[in-house]
Amino acid sequence: MRTGAALAERIAERRAGDGDPRTLVGELRRALVLVPVDGGGLWTAEFGGVRWICGFTDEDALARFARARDTGDRRTTGRAWEFAELRGARLLDEIIPAMGVPAGVAINVADPDGSMLFPPTVGIVPDAVAVDAAERQGGLD
Repeated sequence: MRTGAALAERIAERRAGDGDPRTLVGELRRALVLVPVDGGGLWTAEFGGVRWICGFTDEDALARFARARDTGDRRTTGRAWEFAELRGARLLDEIIPAMGVPAGVAINVADPDGSMLFPPTVGIVPDAVAVDAAERQGGLD
């Protein structure tokens, strides 16, 4: 099984201005991503008109997110966080299209220097759900 360590390395490269974006997306597709589960569904957040699935490269990154979420919220402090371990390709190819809204993947969102967004665009998600698919095909029908 491929852990998220290689994905974290590719993210660091891109944030430093190195590496190939296609390699980064390929690494997400191969990686096992930890996604918190809340109320029976995957943890998501909405920002900028996009529903973001929050995923993490390892349990330490997930724990940093959990601590950040727990701060100041007496209802969640100290609670156990359940998570699913999903291949990135499944998130991109199956789960996002099934959501029915523009959706992407946000990796390691509690790590300001290690986070990365994978938006719902051509080359990341299937063209059928990519928000820029019409633009890439030369305009609207």
